[in-house]
Amino acid sequence: MPVRVKQEASCTQKTRAVTLRTASEGHVVGEFLALGGPCEVLLDIPDLEAARYLIGLAAGEAWRIESRFSRYNTSGVVHQINNAKGQPVTLDEESSALLDFADTCHRLSDGAFDITSGILRRAWTFDGSDRLPDPAAVSALLPHVGWHRVNWSRPQLRLPPGMQIDLGGIGKEYAVDQAARQLSAAGVNNALINFGGDAFSLGPRANSEPWVIGIDDPNATGRACVRSFPLRHGGLATSGDARRFLKKNGKRYGHILNPKTGWPIQGAPRSVSVKADSCVDAGMLATFAMLKGSDAEDFLQAEGAEHFIIW
Repeated sequence: MPVRVKQEASCTQKTRAVTLRTASEGHVVGEFLALGGPCEVLLDIPDLEAARYLIGLAAGEAWRIESRFSRYNTSGVVHQINNAKGQPVTLDEESSALLDFADTCHRLSDGAFDITSGILRRAWTFDGSDRLPDPAAVSALLPHVGWHRVNWSRPQLRLPPGMQIDLGGIGKEYAVDQAARQLSAAGVNNALINFGGDAFSLGPRANSEPWVIGIDDPNATGRACVRSFPLRHGGLATSGDARRFLKKNGKRYGHILNPKTGWPIQGAPRSVSVKADSCVDAGMLATFAMLKGSDAEDFLQAEGAEHFIIW
């Protein structure tokens, strides 16, 4: 039975608890909430106590990264940056590495991937309704969007007053890879980490069979799969609009925004899933493909990436 990729969903209750169960296929599943949605770690080991400890390592890493880099945490790095009122902030090595990666993504995407565009959420609420924002409200935010306006000279970052950063576009994939490193350091070879639809396999199951991941049908999310991906080692990330969209007069507006216009990318697929060596790389390619709109397929084929697109 495939492990279903669960798209991002909001958590109404923050609880740092892990529940364990044994799946019908014999592996242990640990489930918890982090990073804005449901997370799970699958281990193919017989010892439940060992599984509890190992899954706790992965969950702890997810919670650590959430605490450090969520824009909602008032004691975290992102909150500190966003409330510096134009003053420079000196960052630690981990935060600097993430900003270097965001800078690289911005350059590789010709500015389409931009961690300062999160401020556009003040105008947009992708709740499945038909409530489009006032175009004037979107336009008023655009002077506060643009990584090119930011002064980043590692390890110092200075945001112009009124600007913000949001690492949500890379944070979950980064957490997956970091949790995988924790388990690898503990000697785990047969595990699958799945944080809200972004996954990494440390190796096949104990019987040498791959883990099988099911991709949600965006028209029946949470109820049906449209494709299964076998994953022996490496990352798989999915980007899509199954849960975050608006729809008005028959036109669907997905949550992937063009930072230059403040409006959703036109012609983007409903869902893009990509395999890569790491979850971060898979997520980057999936997001870049969404930002390409109707050229998503051509982009991924040119990159030679194993992928699956739903239009």
